[in-house]
Amino acid sequence: MARRRGAWAGSAVTGAAAVVTAGLGLVTNYASVSVPGWAADPWVVWPVFAVLLGAAVGLLLWGRHLDTGGPAARLTPVDRLAGSRHASLRRPHVERVRGRGAELAVLTRMLRRPQDELAVVCGAGGLGKTTLAAQLAALAEEDGWQVFWVRWRDSVDLAQQMTRVAVACGLPEAELEAARAGLQSLPDVVWRQLASARRWLLVLDNIDEPQTVDPEGEPVAHYRGWIRPYGRGLLLITSRDTSEQTWGQCARLLPLKPLAVPDAGQVLLDVAARAGTQAQAQELAERLGRLPLALHAAGSYLATPTSRYQTFERYRQALDAELGTLLGAEHPDASDPDIARTVVRHTWELSLDQLAAEGHTPARPLLRLLALLAPAPVPLSLITPGLLNRATGRSATIAGVEAALAGLFRYGLLGLPEDPSPRSRPTVDDDPPAQVVLHPLVREISALALTGETSDLTAWHRALFMRLTEAADDTADAGRPGWPTARLLAPHLPLLFDHTTTRQDLDDTTDTLNRLADVLYDAGAYASAHALSRHLLHAQTRLLGPDRPDSLASRHRLAKALDGMGQYAQAADLHRQTLDDRTRVLGPDHPDTLTSRNNLANALYGTGQYTQAADHHRQTLDNRTRVLGPDHPDTLTSRNNLANALNAMGHCEQAVDLHRQTLDDRTRALGPDHPHTLASRNNLAFALDRMGQYAQAADLHRQTLDDRARVLGPDHPHTLGSRHNLAGALEGMGQYAEAADLYRQALTAYLRVLGPDHPNTLDSRHNLAVALDGMGQYTQAADLHRQNLAVRTGLLGPDHPDTLLSRNSLQAALAASRSAHRLRDRRLRHRTITD
Repeated sequence: MARRRGAWAGSAVTGAAAVVTAGLGLVTNYASVSVPGWAADPWVVWPVFAVLLGAAVGLLLWGRHLDTGGPAARLTPVDRLAGSRHASLRRPHVERVRGRGAELAVLTRMLRRPQDELAVVCGAGGLGKTTLAAQLAALAEEDGWQVFWVRWRDSVDLAQQMTRVAVACGLPEAELEAARAGLQSLPDVVWRQLASARRWLLVLDNIDEPQTVDPEGEPVAHYRGWIRPYGRGLLLITSRDTSEQTWGQCARLLPLKPLAVPDAGQVLLDVAARAGTQAQAQELAERLGRLPLALHAAGSYLATPTSRYQTFERYRQALDAELGTLLGAEHPDASDPDIARTVVRHTWELSLDQLAAEGHTPARPLLRLLALLAPAPVPLSLITPGLLNRATGRSATIAGVEAALAGLFRYGLLGLPEDPSPRSRPTVDDDPPAQVVLHPLVREISALALTGETSDLTAWHRALFMRLTEAADDTADAGRPGWPTARLLAPHLPLLFDHTTTRQDLDDTTDTLNRLADVLYDAGAYASAHALSRHLLHAQTRLLGPDRPDSLASRHRLAKALDGMGQYAQAADLHRQTLDDRTRVLGPDHPDTLTSRNNLANALYGTGQYTQAADHHRQTLDNRTRVLGPDHPDTLTSRNNLANALNAMGHCEQAVDLHRQTLDDRTRALGPDHPHTLASRNNLAFALDRMGQYAQAADLHRQTLDDRARVLGPDHPHTLGSRHNLAGALEGMGQYAEAADLYRQALTAYLRVLGPDHPNTLDSRHNLAVALDGMGQYTQAADLHRQNLAVRTGLLGPDHPDTLLSRNSLQAALAASRSAHRLRDRRLRHRTITD
C-alpha cells in the first residue's frame, strides 16, 4: 500500500515540474516577442517569478510528503495503554550494557535512517540479545522515539500485540473493524499504519521459532506476515536463529559473540564490586567463557551475603569441582521457558527442544558427544552416523546428522573457529577440513547434562574410542593430504588413554597413534606430536613397562618432538636414555638403536656441541653403511647430518662435498621433490653461504623455498627455514633491504607457528636486527636485540652464549646509534656554517 501511494505522489511531482516549465516558458516568450509595459518593469517581473518558484517548491515538497506516506500518524504514548492487557508493550528496564558499542551504533543508524530493512540481533542463549535490544529501546525513548516491546508467546498473542501497536500509532477504528470482519488482511492493515507513522521502534523479543510466527506457515522471508522490513521506524527482532535464509534479504543480522575480556570482567565488577580486583574479575570472566548470562549469574551469587564464596578468585577455583552446583544446578521451574532463559544450565536446552520439535532428534545426542571431546575445534569428518549409533543405540543417517548439525549451528550452539591456527589450516592447496567449535561453557554444561541423563556413559566413551581410532588410522594412511585433519584430531586423541584400561585396548591403538605422531612431526606440528607421544608413553609404561620396544619407540618420538620444539637439552637427555636402553634391549646395531644415536647427535647439534654431534654422526654413518648399505635412506640421512656438523665446526669445504654427494644420491633415490632431497639442497646452500659463495647459495635457497612452499606449504617450519636462509645469503651480498623483508616475514610466521620462545624465532629476530643495523636503522635494531635479550635471559640464563650474543649486539647497536646521532649533529652544524 505504501509503495502504491508513493507512485501516485511521483506523478504529482511531475505535474509540479510542468507548471514551473510552463511558467518560465511564458516569461521567455514575452521577453523575446512582444514585451508588455508591465513586463519591462523589474519591480513587477521579479515578484511574479518568485511566486512561480515558490509554488513549484511547494508542489515538490508536497510530492515528497505524499511519497513518504502522507501526514505522520499521531502516536499514542504507551503509558496511555497502561491497562494490564497492554503491559507487555513497555520495554524492560536495563541498567547498563557492556561491550556492545559497535552493535548499538549499527542499530542507532538503522533507527534514525530507516531503509526498508529490519534488524535481527541473534545468537545462542545467554549472549545478552534482549539486554542489547532493551538498551537501544532506552536510548530511543530518551531521544523521543515511541517504543513498543512485544515478547513472543504465540502467534495469537503476537496478532493482538501488533494490533495494539497499530492502534497506538493511530489506526482508525473503521480499518480495524474491516480487518476483523475479514475484508482486509490484518497484517496489511497494521503495517500500512506503521508506514504512516514516524519515529517508532518495535521490538519483537525472543522470536526463536520464526516458522511459527505466521499461523498459516508463511515463511518470514516472504515478508507477507507479521514481520516486514517496511515503515518509517525500525523493527528489531531478537532470536536464537542465526540463519540468513530464515530472515531474508531485507534483514540486517547482528550475530552476538561473547564479550571481550575487559568488558566481561567489568560486568562482574558492576554486579559484585567488592569481590576482587579487575585482574581477578577478568580471570573469572575468561573461565566463564565471557558469556553475559553466566557473568550475571556469578556476579549475583558473589553479591549475595550468604553465599559460600565471596571473591572472584574463590569462585573461579570452586568452578572446577562444583560447576554443577554453581552454574549447572537444576531449577524447579525450568520447564517454564521464561525461567529457563535465566538459568545457565537450561537456556540451551530450549534450543535443543526446539530442534527436536522440528524433527532434528539427533541434535541433542550430537551436542552431548561433542561435549565429551576436548575443548578444541572438531573435524566434522569425525562425526558419523556410526558414532551416533554406537553411543545411543539408535539408528541415524547421514542426512539426519547433517541436518542436526546445521540446526545446532543455526541456533548458535555450534560455531566456527574465528581464526584457525596454522596447525588447523591447510598449508598447500587442500580444501580446509570442515570444523566446528563449542563455546566452553556450552561444552561443560552439556557434558554435565549428559551425566544426569545417562547413568552409564560406557557406551558413549566406547563409541568415541572406536571412532577416534578409526579416524586416526585413516589419517595416518593418508600421509601428506592428511596433515590438516591430523592437526585437528591431535587435541582429541589423548581422550583415548583416559579409557584405555587393558593391554588389548593399547595394542589396538599403539601402531596407529605412533604413525599419526610421525605424520604430525612431518607436518611440523611438533607440539601436537609431543602431546600425543607423551600420553602414549605414559599408557605404555603403566600397562606394558618401560623397556618394551613400543615404549622405547614412543620415548624416541617424544624426544624427537622436543627437538623440533627447540628444547634441545631435554631432547638430548631423553635420546641418551633411549639410546642406552635400546642398546641394552635391542643391541648396538639394531636400526632403532642407530636411529636413537642419530637423533641424539641432532639434539647435541642444537645445543651447540658440534664436535660431539659429529662424532656420533660419523659412528652412525659407518654402522648404517655396514648394516643397511650405502644407498639406504637412513644412511643418506647420516651423511647429511654429519655434513651439517662439519659445517658448524668450520670444515665448510668438506661439508659442501658431502652435501653435493648426498643431494645427488637423494635426488636419484627419492626424487627431486622429496622432503629429504629438499633438505639436502637447503643444507648445501647453507654450507656455500658459510664459504662466502653468497650468489650460488641464494640461487639454491630461492629454488628450495619455492619447492618447499609447493610441497610442504608456506607455513611449514622447513619452508620458513628456507626463507630465513635466503635472507642470510642476500644479507651476505649486501642486499640488506630485501634481506630485512624476508627476515621480517620469517619472524612473523615463526611467532605464529613455533611460538615466541623457539630458537628459530629468536634467530630470525636477531638476524632481522643485524640486517637493519646494516641499513643504518640502529634504533629499530636495538629494540629487536633488547627483546631477544629479555627472552634469552629468561630461557637460557644470563651467561648462555646466545644471551651474551644478544647483550653484545644490543650494546653495539646502541653505540652505533649514538655515533650516528653525533655524526648527524656535526653535519648539521657544518651545513649551517657553510650556508
